[in-house]
Amino acid sequence: MTEQQFWQDKKRSEETLREVSSIKSSLEPVDRISAALVECEELADLAEETNDSSVLDELMADLGSIEKDLDAMELSFLFSGPDDKRDVILSIHPGAGGIESMDWAAMLLRMYRRFFERKGFDARILDLLPGEEAGIKSVSMEVKGTNAYGTLKSESGVHRLVRLSPFDAAHRRHTSFASVFVYPEVESNVEVEIKDDDLRIDTFRASGAGGQHVNKTDSAVRITHLPTGTVVQCQSERSQHRNKDNAMKILRSKLYQLKLEEKRAKFSAMMESQKDIAWGSQIRSYVVHPYTMVKDHRTAVQTSDTQGVLDGDLDEFIEAYLHKYSARN
Repeated sequence: MTEQQFWQDKKRSEETLREVSSIKSSLEPVDRISAALVECEELADLAEETNDSSVLDELMADLGSIEKDLDAMELSFLFSGPDDKRDVILSIHPGAGGIESMDWAAMLLRMYRRFFERKGFDARILDLLPGEEAGIKSVSMEVKGTNAYGTLKSESGVHRLVRLSPFDAAHRRHTSFASVFVYPEVESNVEVEIKDDDLRIDTFRASGAGGQHVNKTDSAVRITHLPTGTVVQCQSERSQHRNKDNAMKILRSKLYQLKLEEKRAKFSAMMESQKDIAWGSQIRSYVVHPYTMVKDHRTAVQTSDTQGVLDGDLDEFIEAYLHKYSARN
């Protein structure tokens, strides 16, 4: 950073600043805990000298705080994957079942937005296609934050909901499915080869909310990557150019993920974890009726606080996944 030309290269300077921030965030808790332990030693000596129970109570409270900090630091060490520090493209798609599944997809969107608020993540919608009556047909979001991919990679897979349907006149119990896909967002300089000849770019009139302008022009963009059959689209912006940029961002991340999966498939040790995040693999069940329970089928972690989970309390599930799979991923 002290080099004379450092700030002239914006992309390099931004990457370096992110690296510096990451290093500082790793070292800061070590320094803080070390200082706190020194203070605890001094308190312990004082408690022994004065035989004062109030000093001992203060010491125990400080040790409890240090223990929490150590747990948090241990968790941070689990974000050791090559892409764990990257930002994320997160997509949600309803399964078969019409309005029931589309409503469940909307519930998952709300759950993750609450979770992002808790974590201080910055999330913005790149593309959202609402359902005709309720819910959503699809949504793609860009999520930025410390260890965003490392935190959210556990959410890839099929999520199952069991509840009394609000759309059924007989109020019968229904089971709904929705899929969540999480891709590490990659910068334009990352080696993901996308040839212009391999792309089919279609423009169309955007639907849904967005004002008169967005609905009267062909601002929406759909891009098909012909070699892989990957299709992405974006219609959230009024500008066709910005929608194309966002669609390319999603496409680049998806192709990068495909590239990673091809590499992982070469190693038999990765096969089990690869299966865990495949389409069709049910990773978590959310039961609202006849009892309340959320269970992660990969880690066996479960809770009866279904509403808390749907309000974004996902830490227990994510941490259990990280402890179980981080060594292999």
